[in-house]
Amino acid sequence: MDQGTQRRSYRRHFIIVSILVAIVAIISIVGLWAVPTFPIASTQAITVDWLFDLHLAVIGFLFALVMVFMLYILFVFRRRPGEEGDGDHFEGNTRLEIIWTVVPLIVVLSFGVIGAVTLRDVTAAQANEMTVNVTAFSFGWQFDYPEQGVEKATALKLPVGRPVHFKLKSLDQDVIHSFYVAEFRVKQDLVPGVPTELRVTPNVEGAYRVRCNELCGTGHTNMLADVAVVNQADFDAWVAEQKAAVSPERLAAMGQELHASQGCIACHNVTGEPGGVGPTWKGLYGSERQFTDGTSGVADDAYLRSSILASQERIVAGFAPVMPQNYADVLSDQQVAALIEYIKTLK
Repeated sequence: MDQGTQRRSYRRHFIIVSILVAIVAIISIVGLWAVPTFPIASTQAITVDWLFDLHLAVIGFLFALVMVFMLYILFVFRRRPGEEGDGDHFEGNTRLEIIWTVVPLIVVLSFGVIGAVTLRDVTAAQANEMTVNVTAFSFGWQFDYPEQGVEKATALKLPVGRPVHFKLKSLDQDVIHSFYVAEFRVKQDLVPGVPTELRVTPNVEGAYRVRCNELCGTGHTNMLADVAVVNQADFDAWVAEQKAAVSPERLAAMGQELHASQGCIACHNVTGEPGGVGPTWKGLYGSERQFTDGTSGVADDAYLRSSILASQERIVAGFAPVMPQNYADVLSDQQVAALIEYIKTLK
């Protein structure tokens, strides 16, 4: 084969491969963009999703570039029956080597700049921010609204369209947790002794979930809290309700919510089944308790309160002293009363 014919052959292969790369890249990118995700529920999520889509486009193109070239070479340039000679020998291609060094460098630097600008945008302070203090502990969440006078809420309620400044912390003797609402897209670690922050502007009303996104212990999967994005009128009504006195029935309902949101469910079942990490709450109230020091007592209101707030003072026989000792810092008096009221209903 003369040199001109060889060049035309190479050009033909290059054109075919380029067309195939374009087709496979488009299919890959469209397929990646079509993968179902959580709905967008914050202005920050719009920016984050745009950046992810850009990454997916590059990933789809690189996948097509590598796979098409590899499969085309394996198929078109395979050794056929009767061929015994060697393939064409290439010493190298300086122009190609420069291109595949410079172009990826430009792409990486561009993404670095885009990432920095995106981070600046999603963390920027905004006017009329509402502050919410978030405390994480093993294994639950607590929310304080200093401007509204609401303390130690176990569910997160946010007004739609208003920027929120989350001030985050994990209790000093606890472990690292991570605050994450998938629909908001942004997340932030909560590190003992190191205050952190996160800014979110919810833009769609709905019900969501706070999840701990850092493996934090045996109760990690139960470390959830409800999030409700509502209109301003409903938010104001919720604030007023949090400040009002509640009936025993409402206290019991709050206690049932706390059983799940504060991680109690990880150790204390309410069905009476044996074998749990801690004693069952079924039939607990008014029962006789035997302790590891040989004493006994009745599970009345005073006992239940001390068991929650000073969990290591009296350990029930047959159970290890593993209950966290930070509930005095985490739970309000009303929340402790709610848990006790809920336990009373489990007869």
